[in-house]
This record gives sequence, C-alpha cells and structure tokens, in this order.
Amino acid sequence: MSKEIVRSVPEHIALIMDGNGRWAQRRHLPRLAGHRQGVETIKKILTAGRDRGVKYLTFYAFSTENWKRPAAEVNFLMQLLKTQLRKEIRDLQRRNVRMRAIGDIRALPAAAQQVLAAVCEQTSANDGITMILALNYGSRQEIVRAALALSRDIRAGRVEEQRVGEDLFSGYLDTAGIPDPELLIRTSGEMRLSNFLLWQLSYAELYMTEKCWPEFEPADLDAAIAAFQKRQRRFGGL
Repeated sequence: MSKEIVRSVPEHIALIMDGNGRWAQRRHLPRLAGHRQGVETIKKILTAGRDRGVKYLTFYAFSTENWKRPAAEVNFLMQLLKTQLRKEIRDLQRRNVRMRAIGDIRALPAAAQQVLAAVCEQTSANDGITMILALNYGSRQEIVRAALALSRDIRAGRVEEQRVGEDLFSGYLDTAGIPDPELLIRTSGEMRLSNFLLWQLSYAELYMTEKCWPEFEPADLDAAIAAFQKRQRRFGGL
C-alpha cells in the first residue's frame, strides 16, 4: 500500500463477525465448524490490520443476547475462547499485540475469566496493535453501567455534576482510554448495529459486506479501508 493510503487508514476498526453458522451450513458442516474457522479469520485480520497501520481492532465475539443460543453451542464457544487464548498467548507476545476485553466479563465461566485476565495482564505492556474482544457485551447495558458508576461518584462527591460532559462520561465506558472506531465492518449482509458500541460508533463510517465472517480475507479488509478513504467525514459540518 502507498504511503498516502497508509496515512489515511483508520486508527480503530470495529468488526461485527456475522455468518459463522451460515457459512458452515452452506457447506453441510456443523455450525461449530464455522466458529472454528471464524477464529482463523480473526488471526488473519489481526495480522492484516497491524500490517496496514491499524492501531485498534475490536471484535464483537459474544453478545449479551448470544446466551439465548443452544447451550451446547454456548459451551463450545466458551471452551473455544479459553483454549485459543491459552494457545495464542506466546504468539500475541511475539507480535507485540496488546489484548483488552470489554463487556460484563463477570458472567463468563470462571475458567474463561481467569485465562482472559491472565492474557490481558501478560500483554498489557505491549505497544503494537491492540486487539479488543467484546465478550458478553451489550452497548445499552454498558451505558447503564457507566451511568450508575458516574451517579455513585457524583453522590460520593468525587465528581462535580457541572463537570459532566461527553468526554467525562466516555471515561466510564468499557472503552475508556480507547479512541472511538472510525470504521465499522459487518459481514454476512446484515444491516444493523446489534447493540454494539452505540455511543462509540456515533460518527463511524459503516461498511457492510455479503461475505460471511469465515470467508472474510485481508483483501476484503483492504476494500473496506479503500471505501472509508473515499468518504467525506463532515461531522455535521459542510
């Protein structure tokens, strides 16, 4: 990619990884095979994003609504999370990747929580690309948690009410300290936000593709970035 393109690559890209099950079913495979392949796609896109100069990649890995899925599938996803984190920790360190997690992590199985916390701690000093996993994440729930925390601080006298504004409130969100995404990519042709980063995506550019997540390639990431670069971002101005 040219220097001109690299300079205009979004700093933060958020991804709704949709279509694992559909990808598998079209190939007459069990849905779980789609989730396995989806993990491989995460690894490819993480590498591709780093190589293109992206600083933050947020992957919508498990929503608060995903608990409604069959218990066997949920259990598989939790086990897959734990297994892959243990497997990939050395590679994340080698590639200077910092891992963070957002969402209500306390609802995850204890073993998954422990592995996730360990990986986040062990990679916290890395200063390359930041990989953010949204786990048991729902944006409305996040905003409520932030509002309650801010309310407690106001009542306790730690925050003066007249100081409350967008910047201060953002510091109570799960993404505190992380720049808002400039680009959202959603796979499998769906055209909605699905309770994902509603505050943070207020001015993000949206890019939807018909491809299911397991078949999303670095070339597709390039296409999304190229589309982003062609848009005029006015933020309400002229």
